[in-house]
Order: sequence, then structure tokens, then C-alpha cells
Amino acid sequence: MFNKLRGADIVARSLEQLGCERIFTLSGNHIMSIFDAVIDTKIQLTHVRHEAAAVHMADGWGRITGEPGVAMVTGGPGHVNALGALFAAQAAESPMVLLSGHAATWELGRGGFQEIRQADMAKPVTKASWTAKSTASLGKDIGEAFRLAREGRPGPVHVSLPSDLLDETVATDEVAWPDERGKSEGQGIAAEVADGILAAIASAERPIIFAPPALSNVEGRALLKEVELVINAPTVILESPRGAADSGLGAFSDLLGTVDLVVLLGKALDFTTKWAAEPAYRPDVRVVAIDPDPAIIGRAMNEVGARLLMGCVADTKIAAKTLLVRASNAKRRSPDWLKQARAALDDRPPEWASIASSVEGRLHPAEVLRVLRTYIERDERSVLVSDGGEIGQWAQSMLPSKRRLVNGVSGAIGSSLSLALAARYAEPKAPVFAVIGDGSLGFHLAEFETAVRCRLPFVAIVGNDGCWNAESQIQFRSYGPNRVHNMDLTPARYDLVVQALGGHGELVDRIVDLPNAIERALASRKPALINVMIESVAAPTIRLAT
Repeated sequence: MFNKLRGADIVARSLEQLGCERIFTLSGNHIMSIFDAVIDTKIQLTHVRHEAAAVHMADGWGRITGEPGVAMVTGGPGHVNALGALFAAQAAESPMVLLSGHAATWELGRGGFQEIRQADMAKPVTKASWTAKSTASLGKDIGEAFRLAREGRPGPVHVSLPSDLLDETVATDEVAWPDERGKSEGQGIAAEVADGILAAIASAERPIIFAPPALSNVEGRALLKEVELVINAPTVILESPRGAADSGLGAFSDLLGTVDLVVLLGKALDFTTKWAAEPAYRPDVRVVAIDPDPAIIGRAMNEVGARLLMGCVADTKIAAKTLLVRASNAKRRSPDWLKQARAALDDRPPEWASIASSVEGRLHPAEVLRVLRTYIERDERSVLVSDGGEIGQWAQSMLPSKRRLVNGVSGAIGSSLSLALAARYAEPKAPVFAVIGDGSLGFHLAEFETAVRCRLPFVAIVGNDGCWNAESQIQFRSYGPNRVHNMDLTPARYDLVVQALGGHGELVDRIVDLPNAIERALASRKPALINVMIESVAAPTIRLAT
């Protein structure tokens, strides 16, 4: 007689076989059988306080490691709570898998407990979304979700798991287990196509290579740096909702109007690139599109028409490596344009070195970040998490870090604490710092309890100006100073909240106290929050000197 396995055991063993080390989860009726099943595996559970936090953590794991992070939530409201975070993961091009419990198949259409059309709801914010159909094929479903999350343009994938399939048992010889873990090679580009792209770059006076969020990790940045130096054309990662106007890109936006060739290296033509259209660009700017998704190539063709010199369906990293290999046969560009573009990208106003607040009991963000920078630069492994509106822009422009997680192209805020916890798991010995606005902090403040319970030390610097500053700046600019309203928050003692949850808390309202506060936070070896009272100032705007 063959041994039998529950569907829940098939799910757990499939995840283990695929290399999953940890599941970020919030419990609920529909998934308790999987909680039971993971006891017999090496998989660890991180039990969080909100379903969106679980997805943000899986997102962070995927961004740092390049391997799919796994979030698991219960059905119905648990699934609904997770959806907003999927939008952020999709925009960040993060490989991750969301497993949601689901009403039993025999309940469907009959008003089952927490029955909703989960797969349909998740479809717009994932690469693929479906509901498992049989117990024997659950392993195959898990394997397919991992494959899709990794390949092409990385991104989130969702699978709903009906509770009766998880409880049902099948003979082991009937189980369709996942395929092998290894990622299959993506589509490459032919030598002649690579040569054509390089020729277009060589003949342009001011080419720019735009790269996607998926290349914002350490490996991706190293690859782009090599491309930049070999081809003598600037590479720019667009990972912010402000696109090329992101202050982390210095004064580069001032040069956009002079660019004559845009190479989209896995970067979709969208609002972050300003669609390579007037008035941001010259009317005759040409475009080369390289992308793993044919639909994205088609969209570029529809947008720019005859200005599209070439469209090539290919894996982003493989295409970049092919360009590097073929560059030895290409005409060598002058480095002058690269030097000019790099100077603009690295440009920071000299006054930032001394700017200080004139308001008693309040610090300027630049003061705070100058101090924090010294701690980040101590260790090249340091991870920076940046979240929020104006304070996030200050952090991204002032803090150098190859290992950074930002709230991303989606523009969604509130993920920082979850991303920091994921970073701590992925980088157990690296310093992890998070810079957060007080508005963003409120989304998932309870995850400090998760961090304390799971012993995940990191240091959060909270810029507390007692308002929704990004939106108040919009009101001020768009409607006038007399129509700024309903943006106030209290100057809350978030440090005391974290202390109550078991972490380390500090309050800072003088710049001289900040270094010692950071030292104490690090020495505590606890999840720590430094509540820094700051001025409400706008995000920086960096312009080329005239």
C-alpha cells in the first residue's frame, strides 16, 4: 500500500524542495493545515501582525536575494488585506509568491465561509493568478508559481489553495511534484542584433540606458556599472515614482532634453521615463527597447512610432551580458558625455554639507542624514530602507548604499518596517537602517512586536514633523498657502510605543544628541526606533549650476 499525503504536506514539501527557507505569514482558518505541515520540514514561519506586512516581507526577500519570497495568508479578508502590498511588489519587479487559503471547492457558489473570487482580484497586480484545482497537482502549482515569479520580468504570483484540497489525502505516487529548482535560461539576443544596438549607441551623441527596478540589487548595479564603463554611456535605474526627477539621481533630469537616444534595457516605457516624449525630450529622440515581455515592446512601438529604432524580446541580464561581449567589436565612444552625465547624477548642492534647522527643537532632514551617513559608510554591507514622501527623497539623495530598498515605483508608502525585517533575515550580519516618515510609520507600527518576538534588530530613524508632509507640500504648491489643511498628525512619542513593545526607543530634538542615540540603538541589539523631531521641509530639487 502506498503512503498518503495531505495536500498541506504536499505544499510544505514542495516549498522546501524549491529552496524556500521561510514563509512570512498571518494565520487563519484556511491555512492552519499548512502551519501543521511545516513542522515536518526545515521551513521557518515568521508570524506577522497584518497580511500586507507578510507580502512586503516576501517582497523584500525577493529584492535582496533574487529568489522568490513566500507570503501566506488566509482566505477572504486575509487575502484582501494582502492585495495592496502586491501592487508595490509588482512595481518593484520583485520575485515573490503569495499563497492564500480559500473556501473549500464544495462551498463555491453556495455562500461558503469567506468565499470571494480571490484569483480574479489578484490578477491585475500579479504576473499570474489562479486557484488550485486538485490535491495531486498542488506541488506542480507551487513549482509553476516559483518559475513564473523568477523568469522574464520578475514579479509576484498568486495561488489560492482551497481548504478541502489541503485536507484531502492522496497516494504519494499520484503527486505531481515541482520541477527542479534551477531557473531556465531566458531568451538572448543574436550577435547581429547586439551589434546593431551598439552601433546605434556609438552613433548617438547623448545616449542614455534606462534600467528597471529588478536591477537595483547589488548584482544588478555591478552589471550596469560594467555596461556603463565598457560602452561609455550612462546607465540609470528608475526605481522611484518620481522617475528621472528622483533627487537620488542628482541633477540628471536637467539633461533629459539633450538626450538623442534612449535605450530601454528591460525598462518599460512609462510615466517614469516620461514616455520619451516632448516636452521632456527632444522631438527626434530615438528609442531602442529590449524587454522580456513582447507586450512591452508593442507598447513602446505604439508610443513612439517611427522613432523606435529596434525592439528586441530578450532577458534583461542576458541581453546586457551579450552587449558587453560584443562591445569589443564595436566602435569606442568618447567618454565625454558619460563624464557629463555622471557628474549630473552625482551632483549634490554644496550647502547640504552645512544646512541646519533654525527652528528650536526641530532638525533639518539634511542634518539628520549627515550623521546617519557615517554609520552607513562604516560597513559596505549596510542595508538602507527608505520610505515615505519628502524624508524618503532626502534619504535617497544623501545616503549612498548599494544595498537599498525603497518604497518604489508604485508610490505606495508604509512598507519600510517589513522590508527592514526581510533585510535582517537575508543579511543576518549587516547593519540595517530604515529612514521613515511619521506618516509611513503608522501603517505597520505593530510589526515592531514581530521584530522583537523574532529577535530581528535594526535601527529605524523616524522623521517626525507631525504631518503628512508630501501631501501638504502638494496643497501648498497647487492651491496656495492658505489652502493647506487636514494634513496634521500629532508629534507622537513613537519611541515610547516601541519601548512598550519590547524594543529600544530614543527621542532626539537636538542634533548633538543624535550620534549617541544611534550608538545606544545599535548597542541594544534590539529593534530600535529613534524618534527625531524634524522640520516640515519639501523634498530636495537638484538643478545643474548655470
